[in-house]
Amino acid sequence: MSYRNAQDIFPESLLRQIQKYVSGETVYIPAGSVKKGWGESSGYQQFIRERNADMRDAFSQGKTIGELMEQYALSYDSVKHIVYSRKEAPMLKYSATLSSAKAYGEAGKMDAWIHLYLNEDGRNIPFSDGLKLFDRYYFSPALMPLRLFRRCAGPEPDMKYRIDPDWFALHVEKLERAIREDADMPPLIVHYVDGEFELNDGNHRHKAYENLGVEKVWVIVWITEEKEYQDFLDRYGEYVKDCKVIRG
Repeated sequence: MSYRNAQDIFPESLLRQIQKYVSGETVYIPAGSVKKGWGESSGYQQFIRERNADMRDAFSQGKTIGELMEQYALSYDSVKHIVYSRKEAPMLKYSATLSSAKAYGEAGKMDAWIHLYLNEDGRNIPFSDGLKLFDRYYFSPALMPLRLFRRCAGPEPDMKYRIDPDWFALHVEKLERAIREDADMPPLIVHYVDGEFELNDGNHRHKAYENLGVEKVWVIVWITEEKEYQDFLDRYGEYVKDCKVIRG
């Protein structure tokens, strides 16, 4: 069993509470009675790495250790250790772009990019939370035919999610301009289930691509069941033969 310094784990306020009962001794903290959901540990580690990278970046730009202590609720020694440490590999820089998604995919962290995107630019935290309930297969961005995917959101009467026609048209027009300018657009996010694709994120982009006559688009495919994963490879494996896939 390995030991870790509590200063590197607990917020300073919680650490002070613990020190009221024990200080300078080794304490065993048993696992909870409820099994952790998938990705809780790896997700936390990802959060810590992202946080540490942000702290080092802020420190390099002039923030003091005292300011970082207050911002992150950490002790002086913890902040000092983080900002002067070079043990961690350089962190991937997230952005809501295809290039960022590709970088995360190449590093085997496609799920991390998806959750960052959904919690920030995608503004769909419930979707992110739902993905975390089970292990999934995530493919790094693949170039696939647009005709494979159907929108589920828009102003049309048959859409699952109805959107105001004027607002939808305005947003699509803005995206069309961005696509013409070769903007680094984020990939669509699609779910393969029961032999079909569900378009989870990117309905406005889908319509913009359609209006512009774009035939192939970048997508991130995620799958839950093993049998569906194999079915997807049998049917569409040619499109993801150069992609990385993780189970997480």
